[in-house]
Amino acid sequence: MADTAMKTVKIVGVKFRGAGKVYHFSPGGLLLRNGDSVIVETARGLEMGTVVLVNNAFETARVLKHIVRIASDKDKMLAEKNRNREKEIFDTFVAKIEEHKLKMKAISVDCTFDGSKILFYFTADSRVDFRELVKDLAGVFRTRIELRQIGVRDEAKLLGGLGICGRGFCCATFLGDFQPVSIKMAKEQSLSLNPTKISGTCGRLMCCLKYEQDCYEELIKTTPGVGSLVETKDGRGFVQDANLLTGMLKIKLQKNENDAPPVSFKKEDVKLIRAGQVRVSKEEAAALKALERQ
Repeated sequence: MADTAMKTVKIVGVKFRGAGKVYHFSPGGLLLRNGDSVIVETARGLEMGTVVLVNNAFETARVLKHIVRIASDKDKMLAEKNRNREKEIFDTFVAKIEEHKLKMKAISVDCTFDGSKILFYFTADSRVDFRELVKDLAGVFRTRIELRQIGVRDEAKLLGGLGICGRGFCCATFLGDFQPVSIKMAKEQSLSLNPTKISGTCGRLMCCLKYEQDCYEELIKTTPGVGSLVETKDGRGFVQDANLLTGMLKIKLQKNENDAPPVSFKKEDVKLIRAGQVRVSKEEAAALKALERQ
């Protein structure tokens, strides 16, 4: 029954802030181009966004909201006025936090386009009772107030900055959503498990661990892992090191003395007898557990 409700429609993808998520709307008969500013209706009220995807065919059972209108010069001036106002509101937010002696850090402020709500973003090490703060802010700004506690990854996305690669944070420049990353990925990619080398400025695992993971997973399928028992032209041995990108293996041959160095072989020149597995020890997992938290 769900299949019969599906239909192909034209959609427009709209972003509201920088590297935010793309939301889908119906063009509603409007001729739009990438980069156009448009006014749309959202759960928060009217908002101005930027078109990033135009008239793509999309199969869905949902009823999409229509683009309200192409943003006028007046709309753009109002949006700019809101952005400037946010700077003043943020300063008040910081002052009120200090006044109420709350253990929280102000991160950002977001005014809705129609001025019906102001969202305040903050971080804190634990839950904070901010009810009195909300009342105080509502009394100052005379509009609906919403406080949202966010994590350190969201903080990095909102504030931006430079990563250890020298480029802008991926989350703040082009990533729409955070992808799950794990210590196991770093292990499979033969990266150092030193927290300073695999974590970003936010203190969590770098998002870029995800980018090449599919490639590494394909290579793992055809490359004997560390600990695997293999047959070589010189006899059997155990894989001590495996370079997934070059396909070179360092193998400790069983027939050699214990102090004999491992011998290098191409993966094509060995036969797998028993597979080893990439494992993260309990000690490693415990020491690096905090890096995987959102």
